[in-house]
Amino acid sequence: MSPKAMSALAISAVLLAGCGGEPAAAPSSPGTTPSASASPAIPSPSPSESLPPVTDKVSLPQLMREEFPGGQVKVLRESGSTDAYRRFEVSHPSGPLTITGVLFRPRGAGPFPGVVFAHGHIDTDIYVTGQGLRREQDRLAREGYVVLHTDYRGHAGSSSIPEGTEEDESRLGYTRDTINAVQAMKRLPYVDPDRTALLGRSMGGGVVMNALVAQPDLVRAGVTYASVSSDIVDNINRWAVPSRPDEVARLYRQHGDPEQQPEFWEGLSARTYFDRIEVPVQMHHGTDDESCPIGWAYTTRDLMETAGVRQRLWVYQGEQHAFGPQWDLSIRRVLGFLDRHLA
Repeated sequence: MSPKAMSALAISAVLLAGCGGEPAAAPSSPGTTPSASASPAIPSPSPSESLPPVTDKVSLPQLMREEFPGGQVKVLRESGSTDAYRRFEVSHPSGPLTITGVLFRPRGAGPFPGVVFAHGHIDTDIYVTGQGLRREQDRLAREGYVVLHTDYRGHAGSSSIPEGTEEDESRLGYTRDTINAVQAMKRLPYVDPDRTALLGRSMGGGVVMNALVAQPDLVRAGVTYASVSSDIVDNINRWAVPSRPDEVARLYRQHGDPEQQPEFWEGLSARTYFDRIEVPVQMHHGTDDESCPIGWAYTTRDLMETAGVRQRLWVYQGEQHAFGPQWDLSIRRVLGFLDRHLA
């Protein structure tokens, strides 16, 4: 691997990562007609005209303008199936890249609702396909949901992160892979494409928020667990500044620091565009989260509420980042939420 590629991956490890701490692997009104004397309607703006301006190609507004065809899910092998579901190792395209993951299909004919999982940070040197969110994979599949857990680029058997693609240092690449995973899942003959959702944990919570603002009509609901901040600068300050100060300095030289060039960093922060979210969002966070401070969740909730997002933050007293004693309560709340909105 070239030094340049190694540098890109090193920066990804801190700026893409955000919180880690994945739990250890474990088993017009209808019928109205305007009158002839009505004033001519003012044409609605085209989609591109109604979007925020693109001030940098490395930005969420750029993502809003992209197309995501998804492509076909390819089954690589079957492993880990149970009496309740079949489990497959799969791949799907994400633009020119191939992304691996695991797919859970409940027993039966379907069509089933589907959920794409966006996992938290796990070092790519140890990550294996489908790692993270193991409890959630099993539980949702047993409850009749198709689950597609995407590995992201640079993980497991996925294509490597393209050299020099700086958007991948800010989770945009992972967001692209997740959006394309939803589009690929919708093509499966046993999935109801009108009943899909996103669920993300830790760093994956940030990926879910990015996807919801970039493609508001992608899914019908979003869920986050112990999410990173909706402001990328919070995440950089918490992980990258103390561990990789030289890399942060290089980024700031290239793009300006948040005080000098706030527009650039706002363009990478989902909270800037919360008014674009059209679906309900359910959030789960522990008060003793040692990785992603509970204050981030409160701020995200408040900003979503101000933006008019239908949201609910469930707070778990004493619960830490990985969720332990109250995980079962949380997943029952997730299932109730998904059952209501994907019915």
